[in-house]
Amino acid sequence: MDSTLITHYRTTDYRVRLLQGGWASIRIDKVLPAALQALTGGRGWAFITAWNPQSQLLPRSLNHAAQIALLAALRGLRRTLYIRPGLGAGQSWREPSFFVIGPELEEIDELAQQFHQNAYIHGLGTGAARLRLASDRPPHGQAG
Repeated sequence: MDSTLITHYRTTDYRVRLLQGGWASIRIDKVLPAALQALTGGRGWAFITAWNPQSQLLPRSLNHAAQIALLAALRGLRRTLYIRPGLGAGQSWREPSFFVIGPELEEIDELAQQFHQNAYIHGLGTGAARLRLASDRPPHGQAG
């Protein structure tokens, strides 16, 4: 993967819409903001989108349809406890996203593959946010 793209991922502000209003920002290699720590309760979480697969710009209508399908898939995961809307905001782009609590890393890996995403953000409880690249994940259908 292009190092410029990885730099963009690492410098993006991953915003989660809070139930009481406002936003909380997730930053790679930083602990979650207190408002999000309270929600995770020590569980795994992820920040993922279906927009612009493989970092290729698509028309808004196709991105919107993919995002609706991703939401349905997240809701269908047995371990999903909580989903909040999010927004990945880079220097020159914005992508609607979801902050989800509960699913296993392997389940999010499968969704990232299904929706052709190069990367997503994840963490465990109050730990630091981590960038998970497609190259970090096992090939489709393999565990580990």
